[in-house]
Amino acid sequence: MQLTSKHEAYWRKNLRISAILTLIWFFVTFVIGYFARDLNFTFFGWPFSFWVGAQGALIVYLLIIVYYARYMNRLDQEHGVAEED
Repeated sequence: MQLTSKHEAYWRKNLRISAILTLIWFFVTFVIGYFARDLNFTFFGWPFSFWVGAQGALIVYLLIIVYYARYMNRLDQEHGVAEED
């Protein structure tokens, strides 16, 4: 089956946003997590590195999921492949 230019544009946008969000995930998980241990001050009685790992990263993950879901819903509607309610 040959893909139309509309399908190719859809998948190009899908792969681009997936790559960008994966890079953000990698940065938050590994880069910030690695350097967070150098942040030697307390935040609400706990080391700041604990807050980055335990709370900050989870918030970013949640934001990534919400953004991806909303972006893909708009993209689906734009390309006419949205699910019927």
